[in-house]
Amino acid sequence: MVKHFLSLEWKSFFRSASFGKGIAIKIFMGLLSLYFIVMFFGTGLLLYYGLKKASPETDPLTIVNGFLFYWVIADLVFRFFFQKLPVMVVKPLLIIPIKRSKIVNYVLGKSAISFFNFLPLFTIIPFGITLMVNGYPILSVLSWMFALILITLIINFLNFIIESLSSEIELSFLPIIGLSGGLFALNYFNIISFSRLFSNGIDAIYKSPIFIVIPLFILMLLYVINFKLLRNKLYLDSGLKEKVKEIETSNLDWTKNFGAIAPFMQLDLKLIWRNKRTKSSVWMVLIGLLYGLFFYPQPTYQGMPWFFTFIGVFSTGIFLINFGQFIPAWDSGYYKLLMSQNIKYEQYLQSKFTLMALSVAILFVLGIPYVFFGWKILLAHFVAAIYNIGVNTHVILYGGSFNRKKIDLSQKAAFNYQGTGAVQWLIGIPLLIIPMGIFALFYFLIGFELACSVLAILGILGIVFHQKLMKGITAKYIQSKYTMIEAFNQNN
Repeated sequence: MVKHFLSLEWKSFFRSASFGKGIAIKIFMGLLSLYFIVMFFGTGLLLYYGLKKASPETDPLTIVNGFLFYWVIADLVFRFFFQKLPVMVVKPLLIIPIKRSKIVNYVLGKSAISFFNFLPLFTIIPFGITLMVNGYPILSVLSWMFALILITLIINFLNFIIESLSSEIELSFLPIIGLSGGLFALNYFNIISFSRLFSNGIDAIYKSPIFIVIPLFILMLLYVINFKLLRNKLYLDSGLKEKVKEIETSNLDWTKNFGAIAPFMQLDLKLIWRNKRTKSSVWMVLIGLLYGLFFYPQPTYQGMPWFFTFIGVFSTGIFLINFGQFIPAWDSGYYKLLMSQNIKYEQYLQSKFTLMALSVAILFVLGIPYVFFGWKILLAHFVAAIYNIGVNTHVILYGGSFNRKKIDLSQKAAFNYQGTGAVQWLIGIPLLIIPMGIFALFYFLIGFELACSVLAILGILGIVFHQKLMKGITAKYIQSKYTMIEAFNQNN
């Protein structure tokens, strides 16, 4: 049965409409993985001798055991944000005679061979071998190594339980931040010394290998809990039963002032407010608005006016960037239905443009208090806003015509990279790097005021030629229309 599951996933990968882009991203991720493997392996080889040299009077193994608690906390947080439970399309399997337990065991077993579980081995194994070469008892060292492998798997399955419990919370990252931060604080202020307790437990396993049954039991318990959680959700109608909520309606009559594009704007605003994934765009607005406070109060950045533009583009364009980069993938769930209606594609795109342009104007107004740090900052934000409206809105709409990945709006928003492709990685260059480069070039060659004028002129030109630019962008979307429909039909 496992062979059949692997065969299905292999075919799904190669037959996907985003196969070409998926290959490019996987090559990049492969190189990144190779880099981490080399770093972890080098750490495993040199750790013993480095600790021996830094602290000759202390056993290197004791030092390592003392830091294992911090490794567990860091690994758990990192996994929560970046490791996802391996998934497969199970609905077609539920109508054929395959036991649900086999499907669940396959998914959980697949998670056990995750890269996140293999990476620590490149440090654990070389360090363990070094210990044995330097005269440490072989059985004790093997028990220590096996205990760390079990702890790695415990973190793996604990992460899935935390994700499952957090999935119903609006800001789903708060539980993991609260848990890890709370444990770290209790340890840091010596209220409960988890690092010492953890170190003593590993030392006990090292001295008496029989205690290895404790982490083994914890691992089995977490596996059973995960098995039950997944098995209970493995029904065709599991997504039909929802918690009953009182419906809250919003008055969107003001959008009627925008004429023919008003229905599309209302659709986008409802989509943003009613789904977990799109709500992240609203929360990111607050982060972008306060982004300048990380830099402007520091005297170092007061002497770097060329950097003001980057902050201005990011601060006034945070919604444009976060929401716009997934156009039209936000509508991928009903894109086929939308395209079958008698609507003008240009009006559909014009509504997106208007929403992003309004967000830039509002964020600039809300950011006017930055003038407290200097008039140059306010001027830089002003020209950045003009550039965002005139240039970046068109750039991001054009980039959207290359989107080929479906987005599940019901998934949690925090650090969710589902639907992210090569377009999202590359779009940051014209959005952020190019305006900063243009501004810096004219700033160093001539001066601050002229550099601002150049960016403002580029933005004004974009606004003046908006209709022509939109016609070209619309033609590109129409050309890609059926390719996107086919791609959005797939669960990649």
